[in-house]
Amino acid sequence: MTNDHPKEFIDDAFYVVQSRWKTWKSFSKDDKPLITSLTEKECIKTTRFYLKGLQEGFSDDTIKHEGTVGGKL
Repeated sequence: MTNDHPKEFIDDAFYVVQSRWKTWKSFSKDDKPLITSLTEKECIKTTRFYLKGLQEGFSDDTIKHEGTVGGKL
């Protein structure tokens, strides 16, 4: 993370920076690391989802995917 420019807060809740490995990381206002993603857009989207879950609670719904594979793998 570089400190070359001021933090630009998104939704007045978090900010994102590009790491030296070209991944994107989001941080809370108190600089707590939140999410790491491959793109800036995905990092923002996922951080919004995560923070909303923290605020409103995460769904207890569980989705199961079951199936069989025919033939030889």
